[in-house]
Amino acid sequence: MADSLENSELMKNVPLIPLRDLVVFPATLVPFIVGRPSSIKALEKAYEQDKLIFLAAQMDASLDGPLPKDIYSLGVIARIIRTAKIDERNMKVIVEGLNRARIDRYLSTYPYYQITARIVKAAEEVSPEVQDLLKRVLGLFEEYLKINHNTSLDSMTPALRENSTDRIADIIASNLYLPLEEKQNLLETVNTGERLRRLKFLLQESLENAPARETPSGSPRRKVAMRDINQKAFIPGSQFKKEEQPNEIEELRKKVFEAEMTADAQDKALKEIERLESMPPMSAEATVSRNYLDWLISLPWNKKSREKRDLNEAEKILNEDHFGLEKVKERILEYLAIRQLVKNPKGVILAFIGPPGVGKTSLGKSIARATGRKFIRLSLGGIRDEAEVRGHRRTYIGAYPGRIIQMIKRAGTKNPVFLLDEVDKMSMDYRGDPAAALMEVLDPEQNREFLDHFIDTDFDLSQVMFIVTANSIDPIPRPLLDRMEAIKLPGYTEDEKLQIARHFLIPKQIKAHGLSAKNLEFTDQAIMKIISEYTREAGVRNLEREITSICRKMVKKVVVKGREYHEKLTPKSVEKYLGVPKYRRLEIDRQDEIGVALGLAWTEFGGELLTFEATKIHGKGNLTLTGQLGEIMQESAQAAYSYVRGKLYEINLGKEVEKNFDIHIHVPEGAIPKEGPSAGITIATSIVSLLTDIPVKKKVAMSGEITLRGRVLPVGGIKEKLLAAYRESMTEVILPIDNKPDLKDLPKKLRQNLKIHLVENMDQVLELALTREFIPKKGPQEEEKKDKNEAAVTEPGAPSGVAKEPGLTN
Repeated sequence: MADSLENSELMKNVPLIPLRDLVVFPATLVPFIVGRPSSIKALEKAYEQDKLIFLAAQMDASLDGPLPKDIYSLGVIARIIRTAKIDERNMKVIVEGLNRARIDRYLSTYPYYQITARIVKAAEEVSPEVQDLLKRVLGLFEEYLKINHNTSLDSMTPALRENSTDRIADIIASNLYLPLEEKQNLLETVNTGERLRRLKFLLQESLENAPARETPSGSPRRKVAMRDINQKAFIPGSQFKKEEQPNEIEELRKKVFEAEMTADAQDKALKEIERLESMPPMSAEATVSRNYLDWLISLPWNKKSREKRDLNEAEKILNEDHFGLEKVKERILEYLAIRQLVKNPKGVILAFIGPPGVGKTSLGKSIARATGRKFIRLSLGGIRDEAEVRGHRRTYIGAYPGRIIQMIKRAGTKNPVFLLDEVDKMSMDYRGDPAAALMEVLDPEQNREFLDHFIDTDFDLSQVMFIVTANSIDPIPRPLLDRMEAIKLPGYTEDEKLQIARHFLIPKQIKAHGLSAKNLEFTDQAIMKIISEYTREAGVRNLEREITSICRKMVKKVVVKGREYHEKLTPKSVEKYLGVPKYRRLEIDRQDEIGVALGLAWTEFGGELLTFEATKIHGKGNLTLTGQLGEIMQESAQAAYSYVRGKLYEINLGKEVEKNFDIHIHVPEGAIPKEGPSAGITIATSIVSLLTDIPVKKKVAMSGEITLRGRVLPVGGIKEKLLAAYRESMTEVILPIDNKPDLKDLPKKLRQNLKIHLVENMDQVLELALTREFIPKKGPQEEEKKDKNEAAVTEPGAPSGVAKEPGLTN
């Protein structure tokens, strides 16, 4: 580009930027700040065209709008290397000086300066005298650098070696601390020999007067020169001046005092401003300081949302947004009641635990609306670095605060509702454990002084209302869980889903698709068909997706047939819009079968009904397990098999089985992993049924862990499992007696339609699950013990040896 410019005498339509206290020389890289609107427009125009711009110094730096007569006519054609926006008014730019040029004519002065420029070719001398003069100037320049810049000529050797005599003279001139008029004079000295003679004189004068001479601002010249060269360290020959000189330091100080920071934060901010004041504005360190100050100033140190404390209004909002969830709503109202009596109560940390689609995240939004606070959400899924929570220290390149401080800044207040979503999906690696970092955030005793590594000062999180969500409670570390108040949100029954669809989902989607109630009407039977045959979930997310699909198809009909079109959605028309049903009920209408038992399982998506099949083949008493069973479930199956073999010996079947048969247990849907101990009694029942040829009742489902002695231990996910049994039309469910406390808050529908049996041992399970009695051979002492147990736990009308839960059986 430089060669092409030298061959071109005249350049037309070149944007011009007048510079304050800055002269740009050819062969140098120069950073500076542009702030005037006209200069920014000139910069943008040049960037759009060919990135070439004319740079000339203005004679009086105090003029905001210089006229053509106030600008030196000789300047430099430069190429724009890089631009970056500093703030709303200022841009920083790096340019490379190419050739001297003189303004030939001003084409326009508004909205920016545009000129015709004529290239000025250097009159370069190559005589021995000039070469000797260049060596002398280089020697003086090296001494100048040692005294003024605390550096050597070695760092600049590549630039000085690879350029011509003319370019070397320009590089030396650009690195001298000289008044503007003197630098302009050097730029206008086109003859290389004359420029070198002038440089020799200036260098000699500077070396003689360096210890005592001061700059116009009153500071020692040596210090100014050192600062001047240090900021140019990134490339030889570059220099920095401000084309605009906004009073940045004073503005920062003003913002610091207006931010109402804590005393420690304010002290750190003011010290950082002092450091920034002594730095070169374009240096990397200055950029880090500005970024740090911006974060400190922008945080809501003392800004709070005005909180609503009207319990009636809060209850109304919660009921408008969500159906059911009474325990959660009650807890929120209790919190608001406490806020009315206690001025500054401790922050509350609630943990919503439940399957997807039950409304955990949307409940957080409703709480924010009910309390009048800002709402912010941070997804923790996949976070594996502690610095994501606490931030990076400012010593690292590209450091930034952690996610907590980032979200607080986005909220703009210090008391938002802060939703930490999917906390159970976090992981850890060699960079640290984010869950450990969260313990400080979620501890009401500690979060008053939360320390982010980047901010490096305490920030008060005690007034933040933290809400944590998770699908499963098990992956959450116990110390972290101990800091939360866990509230479980179980899955919805089909009747609850019907009400949610009718009162929330359908009106929402009809409105979102531009329809009205007269265009589309859902019957209850149609909604139930969608729930039972097109979705299988604990929540309502897929249900809403299917309703959305129907609404989209209805929009097309309304557009074609007119706004008055009306359709009533029936179970038959559901298949027309959604196609063949995606799910079918288990084949439970068959006859009672030998070796087949129904177990209940818990998943993150709700409860499931699993079929356990057992068969025997010729062998030597080995046990084979298939169906992608996890390690814990395999151990549970081994325990069940050992228990059954012990029982078979009591009725003289054990040796026969061990000598002649292998047992194969299979759980269908083999592509789905299965894990947990709760299938123990189901596996044992299917094996006993197989080996005794007694069928298992087809309407009985069960869940419980088994021991080698035949005891039945408690399991989790009871409500979800019972919902699955109800969904699949089971009539009886067998559960461990230690799960009795989990049955208190069951929905009325489950109580009315499920007969729930609570058992202590495997004998009771077999008595309930098999179609006829399985009586192991017992001695007189065991019979007497059995009679005593029956007298203790059996109620009138209950099967022998079975404890019935009052009010739960039909």
